[in-house]
Parts: sequence; structure tokens; C-alpha cells
Amino acid sequence: MFFERGSLAATFLTAAAACAPVGAVAGDAVELRSGARVEGKILLQDEERVVLDLGCGQPLTIARKDIFKVVEAAKRAKEKAAKEEDGVEDKDGLFSTARLKPGSIKEKAETFGPGVVMVTSPGGLGSGFFITARGHLITNAHVIEGETHIAVTVFQKGKDGFEKKKFEKVEILAINPYFDLALLQVKEAGDVEFAKCFLGDSSELKNGDQVFAIGNPLGLERSVSHGIVSTANRNMSGLTYIQTTAAINPGNSGGPLFNLKGEVIGVTSAKLMGLGVEGVGFAIPSARVKEFLINRSAFAYDKDNPNSGYRYLSPPSKKGSAGGVEKK
Repeated sequence: MFFERGSLAATFLTAAAACAPVGAVAGDAVELRSGARVEGKILLQDEERVVLDLGCGQPLTIARKDIFKVVEAAKRAKEKAAKEEDGVEDKDGLFSTARLKPGSIKEKAETFGPGVVMVTSPGGLGSGFFITARGHLITNAHVIEGETHIAVTVFQKGKDGFEKKKFEKVEILAINPYFDLALLQVKEAGDVEFAKCFLGDSSELKNGDQVFAIGNPLGLERSVSHGIVSTANRNMSGLTYIQTTAAINPGNSGGPLFNLKGEVIGVTSAKLMGLGVEGVGFAIPSARVKEFLINRSAFAYDKDNPNSGYRYLSPPSKKGSAGGVEKK
């Protein structure tokens, strides 16, 4: 079997299902650009292909152009041990959680800052952060709502400090205006592995906990602001937010709010503005971000209906309802 890009996902699922009763050969792993992962024993690999034994008697051949990364058995065992100690991915591998140790804001900003990006469109700019090395990132729905031409600027560490790299091809995968969250993916990034951020547990937040935000307020790139959690559960318009004194300004929207472990515990979203108003910013809790990602198929982006996922029909009026019964 030799996969072509158009039918890769469907063919892979068919092959995997056929081999499931037999059981795959443990050891090597191949991560596909589509986000899928296949495990087996590498029989052959060259510049054009990788051939795997899945344990079902039929070798599986995958074209190099469809492969994101090959992880051989020894390296995979090492990565597994590190993951058990430092982080756990969700079942789809679309986001990771971790058991990180507390540190200084300077240390954590230097470590996780490269995972924070600038999101731009003809309508303005905001912030975002990578959740996978394959280019999946989170931002606010209002940052990209109504836009289709989106670009992401990444700040990568170089010999002379941080270097900017702009990616013009960005796909909207899911969007939920009510939660004010959007899932994007940078396309055609080649072999670039993006620095990712870990999602923390927002339910553990306490009033007074120190937090910091990284983003691009007013276009000022890679700005860090520091504050505390004013209220861990602030109800606004039927949703719960983290209220913080960390400075949140236009351009911060969609960026991460970190705890002192360097975990993302919120997505900066809004602030109260007015004469004499200071230090009243809000972030979407990471618990809601995880819920959005786990159920992202319900919010899948449709180019023909760009402001939401599935199109929901209005309920019939009471008088026109089936059976002609009107509730009193």
C-alpha cells in the first residue's frame, strides 16, 4: 500500500482497522502531517518512503511527503519516559498537560515565550499560542471572526536573540464565538517544529495566585505583564472567567495567561475600560479550552458559514408546532 495525500487518512484508518485484531508490532512510530500516528516496526526507510510492519502480514508504505516525524523505538522509549514524568497528551494528541515545577516569571517566560505568536488579519491583530509542534494554535474567536486571510508571526530563538518568521497560510479548524475560542493550524511549515505550551488545571486556581500574560498589546511584540488572580470564578453573561490584575490590552486577546509553573491556565479575552478603571482583565479558563478542543468537531469551521460551526435551525413557533398544541 502506497498512500497519496488525498486519500491518506481514509486509507490509514482502513489499514489500522484491518490490523487491529492481530495487534501492531510495538516499537517504532510514524507521526503524519494530518495528526494521525501509526506504530509498528520499521522495515525500510529512505528519502521517499517508510515501510512499517503493523503485525498483520501486510507491510504499510507511507510517502515521506505525508510524514511529520519518525520516532524509532529507542527514542520513543525515552520520550515516553519523559512524557510520564513531565506531561500527558489528550487522546488525540492535540494538547498536552504537564506536571511542571514552579519557577520565576523570567525563567518561565523565556521557556514558553517562543510558543506565543502574533495573529494578524486585514481586520487587526491579536495573540495566540501553539498547543502542538505541528502548528495547531489557540486564539480568540473575535480575533479572526469574519476573516479568512490570516497570518501567524512566530518568534524563534536565534543566535542574535529572537527572530521573526511570518506564516501566511493559516487554516481555521474550529471556532466557537460563544466561548470566544478558535483553533487554527499553520500550513506549509515544512519541517518546522513549533514550540508548544502546556494546558494547566484552572480549577486549582486560588484568589491571590500570581499569574503572567504574554502577548502583543497594541502591536508591542512579546510583551509580558504580571499580576494576581483577583477572582478565580467571575460570572459574566452566563460564563465563568478568571479575573486578573495582569495588564490586558487590545492585542493581548487570544494570548496565554500562565501560572508560575509555566502552564496555560487561561486565554486572555477582555478587560473593563473606563475612566479610573485599572487592572480588571479577564481570561477564559483552561478547562473551557480543553472542552472546546475535545468537542471541536461540534464547532468545525465551515467556509460557507464562517462565523460558527454547524448551522442550527430555529425552532418552530408554538402555534405552528407539530400537533397544533400550544403550551400555556
